[in-house]
Amino acid sequence: MFKVNENYLKLPGSYLFSTIGKKVNAYAAANPDKKIIRLGIGDVTQPLPAAVVEALHKAVDEMADASTFHGYAPDLGYEFLRNAIVENDFRARGCDIRADEIFVSDGAKSDSANIQEIFGLDNKIAVCDPVYPVYVDSNVMAGRTGSYDAVSETWSEVIYMPCTAENGFVPELPEKTPDMIYLCFPNNPTGCTITKDQLQVWVDYANKVGAVIIFDAAYEAYIAQEDVPHSIYECDGARTCAIELRSFSKNAGFTGLRLAYTVVPGDLKAGDVALNGLWARRHGTKYNGAPYIVQRAGEAVYSKEGKQQIREMVGRYMKNAHYILEGLKGAGYEVYGGVNSPYVWMKTPDKMTSWEFFDYLLEKANVVGTPGSGFGPSGEHYFRLTAFGSYENTVEAVERIKGI
Repeated sequence: MFKVNENYLKLPGSYLFSTIGKKVNAYAAANPDKKIIRLGIGDVTQPLPAAVVEALHKAVDEMADASTFHGYAPDLGYEFLRNAIVENDFRARGCDIRADEIFVSDGAKSDSANIQEIFGLDNKIAVCDPVYPVYVDSNVMAGRTGSYDAVSETWSEVIYMPCTAENGFVPELPEKTPDMIYLCFPNNPTGCTITKDQLQVWVDYANKVGAVIIFDAAYEAYIAQEDVPHSIYECDGARTCAIELRSFSKNAGFTGLRLAYTVVPGDLKAGDVALNGLWARRHGTKYNGAPYIVQRAGEAVYSKEGKQQIREMVGRYMKNAHYILEGLKGAGYEVYGGVNSPYVWMKTPDKMTSWEFFDYLLEKANVVGTPGSGFGPSGEHYFRLTAFGSYENTVEAVERIKGI
């Protein structure tokens, strides 16, 4: 008789955003007269930049002509996109990254979940707490996290690095030595960042103890402050200890198109084994490449027009973030983030749990956010709001919250 992967049975409940969706849908069905404003899931709402749309149309026309038709994409992605990535995202910032170290994919979420496959099951992982749930959940599915304690909501074989108001939401080097370190900056969910000097400490530490850093830079386009690094490869020594994940979803609005990439430097090795080769083997075996049409759209992101249009899009979202941050701060809430990130991290009032505040906000203000406890135990008594809505809805949501 066939058997299932029992590691899946260890996962507590549903995926965070699935649970939120079910609760909101149930409330909407019971209250069809209520206008619900959704500031929960980090999905963009602005239309694609004009330069991207133009590139899509052109690529579609190419696919309609036998002489310009494209089938399977190259394993690593088309050279025109990888070269554009290298020049604009890395060399422009002084980072030594080559095109053959770029692996184009259909999403940073997929890559952040799949990257653990090239590592042994006896590797111990360390995660910021709170953090994006996929990092832990994917390692649970692989069988790397030990047993789950429902009281503390922690896994026995995971090293948690608390990010709290007391330490400025910046993780401290762990007492136990990890093999795999997940860092996400600007951080999802807290919206906070670290300086280049602070990140250099992590790079030096990883090289010293022989750990690999999996660095999620999905929100780098929102960085406004000069001393905040856009890439971990701005740090000396990162090529020998770090993998970087990037996405087109939040900077260019590709959540519906699906495009991302992962950087695996050739210098990154486990003993004599190069991780670049392992990821290439995994990529070639399990993936047939992002569509040609979408990769041409990604190339347009780096055009002069595309860059300007994306700056404007990011600016609109950050205008929302500023309104949320200042509006709630003025109303007496304890809030963080919203400066280098489209997320605002707020302390729940009156010692409410995260889910109690979720229900309270939905019932009293008809506003949806994300309970902080869903991102890890240190997220309890916090709540995440996103700036990805329209400005009008953002203003209305903040005014509703201030009025309850």
